[in-house]
This record gives sequence, C-alpha cells and structure tokens, in this order.
Amino acid sequence: MIELPKPEAYGRVAVVMGGRSAEREISLISGRAVLEALLRRGVAAVGIDADRSLLARLAELKPDRVFVILHGRDGEDGKLQGALEWMGLPYTGSGVLASALAMDKIRSKRVWQSLGLATADFVTLTDNSDLAAVFAQLGPCFVKPVSEGSSIGIGGAATVAELEQAWRTARRFDPVVIAETWIRGREFTVAILGETVLPVVELVSKNAFYDFDAKYVSDETRYFCPADLDAESTRSLQALAWDAYQSLGCSGWGRVDVMQSSDGRFWLLEVNTAPGMTSHSLVPMAARAAGLDFDTLVLQILQTSMGERP
Repeated sequence: MIELPKPEAYGRVAVVMGGRSAEREISLISGRAVLEALLRRGVAAVGIDADRSLLARLAELKPDRVFVILHGRDGEDGKLQGALEWMGLPYTGSGVLASALAMDKIRSKRVWQSLGLATADFVTLTDNSDLAAVFAQLGPCFVKPVSEGSSIGIGGAATVAELEQAWRTARRFDPVVIAETWIRGREFTVAILGETVLPVVELVSKNAFYDFDAKYVSDETRYFCPADLDAESTRSLQALAWDAYQSLGCSGWGRVDVMQSSDGRFWLLEVNTAPGMTSHSLVPMAARAAGLDFDTLVLQILQTSMGERP
C-alpha cells in the first residue's frame, strides 16, 4: 500500500459531496463519512455541498486538493474533473476522460468489446426501437440509464411488455438508455486502490437483483469478503477487473462490478470512479479484508491526489 505522510502534508482539503444528481443523498452520506475520517486523522478538511456556486467557493477557499466524493452526474462524469484541472487543483480519482468513459455505459462497453473483454450484449433504446426485436435478440434483459449509478432507474425485463415499462422508467433519468442481456448468476465487485486490487466481494441479495434497496436500505443483503472463489477464479476475476479499469484510463481508486454466469465465466458490468463510502459500501469492506480501517483507507485515497495523473 501507500506510505502516508504527516497530515499537514495534504494542506487544506475540500471534500466535495452532494451535488445535483439522483445520487445526491448517498453522496452526502459518503462525503460526511470521508470528512469525519480526515478530521479524526488531523487533516485540515472542509466539506462543501456542491451547487452552482461550487467553483466560486473553491476559488474563495483556495484548497490545496479536492477529495471528490460526488456520485453520478456532474461529479463522476468528468465535468468536475475538467473544472479542477482548469483551476490547477489536484483531486482524487480518475481524470477527465476516464471519468467520462466509465460513466457512459455504452462507450465503456464498446471499449471492452474492442479489447475482447467480456461484457453482455446490449442494444441502445430509442423512441424508434422495435422492442420485440430487441427482446428477440437479447432475451430477458436489464434496462439501464446510460449515465446513472447506484442502480437508479434500472429494471429487469422478462417480457416485451416489461421491457417497454423498464425503458419508460429508465428514460426518466437519462435520455439515453440501454438494454443488455440479463446474466443470471453470482455478482461480485472488485475495488482498486492505487495499483492494488483489493479482495473480491460477493453480494447476495434477496431482491431480484442488487438494486438501490439492496445496496443502501436492506439489512438482509449479505456480503462475503473475500469471496468464496478458488484461487484461479479469484486471479481471473481480479485480472479482468484490472484490465477493465486500465482500459478506460482510470486511476486513483475505483470499483469494478462483475457478474459470473452459470458456466463460470465473468462478465463486466461497469466501473465506478467515485464509489460509495457509506456503512453499506463495498470499497471499505474490501479494504477491511486487506487490513485497512476506514480512516486509513480515506487517507490512502487522498494520497493518490499527490502524484502525477496518468
């Protein structure tokens, strides 16, 4: 892991949270947890709930670096990263291009397909889509807003009628929507910190899939870390996650979500470049399995803002 300097080496840190996306409330919980951890460890940190005055507030505060814990649009899609680059402020997480690519499910999947990395077949849905033909191609499928996270707006479809309803729901959150083949099987996530791939987490939900309720509300969702996989499968999964992360140019920290089909094959879902840091979140869980408590994890993430961005 990363050798940490004294707290004063970080200077003043702005923890940017909240924002205007559908994931605002989750971001606020994550941001407060990060802010409290930094303060406990003696870092001069200040929390900022992002709104339209964010850049003016940053200019006034003059922080030495920014801990980006905005989830979803505006904070995880490259917009904030571009503004911080313009202002000359170092920040945590991936850069502009990687953030934008990872947030866009269509373009990230196209990158993976071009490199031969396994990801489910998909179709972009529009007002003119022949949903019966889409269902004939994909079979049972998931419908997702292209640029949302936290399973917001996602729905499963086992019939053409359900596909239409799921599309209408997803379209409320994003004008661009995809349907992808529903891979039934085990669900895993792989966190990455700096150059280290952390232990694999398996998620088991009583819901039809790992939805918003299973992620943030339910106490019945079960997590297994390290996941119950043999050594070869673990290495294969971690290598796939690393390749997916690297292929988009991601850096600093992140989380790769993966399904395993009944034949044992792993399939990429998406990469999160500013994952949750709540009590139910998966990166802190993986870090604990690697011997890192929450406060140390937060400092390790902050430390990634100290070097040159790839």
